[in-house]
Amino acid sequence: MRYSIEQGWLQGARRAPSPNFGPRPGSGAVELLVVHNISLPPRCYGGDCIERFFTNRLDWDEHPYFDEIRGVEVSAHLLVRRDGEVVQFVNFGDRAWHAGESCFAGRSNCNDFSVGIELEGADDDPYTDAQYAALSAVTRLLVAHYPQMSTENIVGHSDIAPGRKTDPGPAFDWQRYRQALRE
Repeated sequence: MRYSIEQGWLQGARRAPSPNFGPRPGSGAVELLVVHNISLPPRCYGGDCIERFFTNRLDWDEHPYFDEIRGVEVSAHLLVRRDGEVVQFVNFGDRAWHAGESCFAGRSNCNDFSVGIELEGADDDPYTDAQYAALSAVTRLLVAHYPQMSTENIVGHSDIAPGRKTDPGPAFDWQRYRQALRE
């Protein structure tokens, strides 16, 4: 899939606008990419629960696990589904609510200067070839589009919120991903 960015939206991605975002403070420069994972309910793939969660339409009574996240309002810029489909929830020019309490290179509040990409998955479940292909293509585009972002400024959620977050987890193949970025 060939992607492009027009006015902060990824062309080639499906849009599902989330209300869970705000303006970027200061210069609004995008400098960091944060890789996450999510599955709702945990380790259940292919449904629309993630999309409904990020757009505040999840039925909290639908599954017992949802009591643990009841009322939480979060989002990410992108979700990469198991089949490689990319869904965009928040414009790249805006601040998605994906990182929470976080710190990178001595700077807190990573949401202010980052793009958050969720992979449909779980820490210990291998990610799919389609996900690596889509994630790599989107990452190359983001790095080319945002001059202050570099391949050195790509981290996992666990890197910016250690002790609080573990994603994308040990199943994520950083070497494979970084090699694909050089191709």
